[in-house]
Amino acid sequence: MPTPHGTRTQAGVDTGPHPRQHAPLWVVFVCWGNICRSPMAEQVARAWAARAGLDESVVVFDSAGVSDEERGHRIDHRAARVLAAHGYDAGTHRAREITPADIETADLVIAAEPQHVAMMRRLVPDATNLALISDFNPAAPPGEGLPDPWWGAADGFESTLAAIEDALPGLLAHLRVLAFPDAV
Repeated sequence: MPTPHGTRTQAGVDTGPHPRQHAPLWVVFVCWGNICRSPMAEQVARAWAARAGLDESVVVFDSAGVSDEERGHRIDHRAARVLAAHGYDAGTHRAREITPADIETADLVIAAEPQHVAMMRRLVPDATNLALISDFNPAAPPGEGLPDPWWGAADGFESTLAAIEDALPGLLAHLRVLAFPDAV
């Protein structure tokens, strides 16, 4: 997926090379309300990056929602429970809504579903840093979204976690290209 000239995602978005406006890289995960999928992805990515030697001097992870209906709420208790059961920190997360400034400033904005990409594109029509989390999983069908576990049983959070973990090797490889372009 990563190339020296950037990455064309399955969503048809060119995610790089995005101009570095700051160091470290800033990656924002986005879902609907920012209480399930995006905070889970944020915590998992933070843990995997740290294990891979990409600490906060290289990349900072954040999350937000396309809706403000959950603003200020903590991560869903089922998501927190699944994260903890797999050795991840659920953190002190509080839901927030993505802003146009976030999209314009972040190095990479990773959505859970194609509809989230479309909603963010309405906020910032010329954004070149939008992707789907499934874009980083070579086994995922093109344009596949990350199912929302909020509506279902607790085991849906296990599936969500597995899908996030499946995308992490590709995402970390992409972040290394963005963070260290001269090493490629």
